Amino acid sequence: QVQLVESGGQSVQAGGSLRLSCAASEYTFRTNCMAWFRQPPGKEREGVVIICRDTGRSYYVDSVKGRFTISQDNAAKTVYLQMNSLKPEDTAMYYCAARATLFGDNWSPRRYNYWGQGTQVTVSS
Repeated sequence: QVQLVESGGQSVQAGGSLRLSCAASEYTFRTNCMAWFRQPPGKEREGVVIICRDTGRSYYVDSVKGRFTISQDNAAKTVYLQMNSLKPEDTAMYYCAARATLFGDNWSPRRYNYWGQGTQVTVSS
């Protein structure tokens, strides 16, 4: 069973930065594509960024382009989300997710097989 463990969430002021980490129990075909989702209070979960090891490609939603950067350390089996210029609207529970490959609606949470427990990010103005 794949396990994903997020860390790094905390409260910050607007304009600040945070780096989230997602440690995976395995780096296999099952976790080839890793993603970060977020769920603001009272809203649906939404995809933020995706990265796939087989292609090396990453994909960002428009709202975070230029501010967030995803990276990974294969040896550590860890994916990172560097978040800069944070805004109050970035406040959410951030989740790490994994799946084998991309097809269909890649931003739909239902497409992902494995999830972490989440880490809270709160941005105050």
